[in-house]
Amino acid sequence: MEAVVSSGRPGTVLTFTMTAYAVMENNKHGLFTVFLLLYLIILTLNTLLITVIHQNKELHQPMNVFTCMLSVNEMYGTTALLPAVMALLMSDTHETSVKWCLAQVYFLHTYGCAEFFILAVMGYDRYVAICHPLHYHSIMSYSKISKLVALASLYPLILFACFYALTLNLSFCGKVVPKLYCVNMEVVKNSCSSVPYISIVGLVLIVFLIVPQLVMIVFSYMQIARVCGKLLRESRGSALKTCIPHIVSLLNYTIGSLFEVIQTRFNMNHVAVDARIFLSLYFIIIPSVANPVLYGLGTQTVRNSLYVQCMLMSLA
Repeated sequence: MEAVVSSGRPGTVLTFTMTAYAVMENNKHGLFTVFLLLYLIILTLNTLLITVIHQNKELHQPMNVFTCMLSVNEMYGTTALLPAVMALLMSDTHETSVKWCLAQVYFLHTYGCAEFFILAVMGYDRYVAICHPLHYHSIMSYSKISKLVALASLYPLILFACFYALTLNLSFCGKVVPKLYCVNMEVVKNSCSSVPYISIVGLVLIVFLIVPQLVMIVFSYMQIARVCGKLLRESRGSALKTCIPHIVSLLNYTIGSLFEVIQTRFNMNHVAVDARIFLSLYFIIIPSVANPVLYGLGTQTVRNSLYVQCMLMSLA
C-alpha cells in the first residue's frame, strides 16, 4: 500500500489505516446503531447523575463531588472514542488523519489515567468516612476537596503530556494501526526510525501513573478492613455497603485496562477478532455505562433524589 506523504516532512504519512474495521464491514450499519445507542445512553446516564447531584444540596458531599468528576471523565473518554469509531465504521477507506489520531491518543490515555486517579481519591474518601467519621468534614474540607479535584484533573494531563512529547516529535512512514482507535504504542510502531526508548519511558511512566494511586487504594482498604473488624456485625455491613459501588467500579476498570495493556504489549493473534474488538472497547464503554448506574441506583440518597427528579419530570 503506497503511503500518502506530506509536503512539509518528506516520508511522513498523512493518514493511518485502521485495519480492525475490515472484519466489521458486513455488519457496519447494525454496529453503527449499537455504538450510537451506547453513546447516547452514556451521555444521558452521566448527565442525569450530575444534574441530580447538582440540584440537591443534601448531595453536595465530597463523595458525590468525586462521583461527578468520574461522570465527566466518562463522557470525555467516550466522546474521544465513539464518534470517531462510528465515522470510521461508515467510511469506505477506514482511514483517519495522523493529526486526529495523535489527538485521540492523548484524549484516551489521559482519560485512562484520570479514571484511575479519581477512583483512588474516592477510595481515600471512603477510608476517611469509615475510619474517621467524627472528623470526616474537618479532614475532607472544602480546601482539601479542591486540591484533590485539581490534582486528579491536572496530574494525568501534565504527566502524560511530558511523555507524549516524545511521540509528537516522530516522523511516520508506516500507516497501519490494527485497532478501532489510536493508542500510543501502535502509533509509535509506524515511526520511520526505531525508538525503543519510548516503550521504556512508557513503562516508567506507568509506575508514576499507577503506583501512587495503587498505594492509596490498598492503604485505604487495609484501614477500612481493620476498622470494620472491630465493628458490630450490623455496623460493619452498613460501612461495607458504602464501599460496594467503588469496589465494583475499581474492579471493572482494572479488568478493562488489563485487557487493553495486554493487547497493546503482546501478540493476541490467537484470540478471536470479535473478542479482541470487544475487549479493546471494554475499558471505556463498560465503566461509562456501569458507573452512573452503580452510583445512581447503588447509593440510597442519590437513588431517592433520582426518583423524585424523575417523578417531577413526568409531571411537568
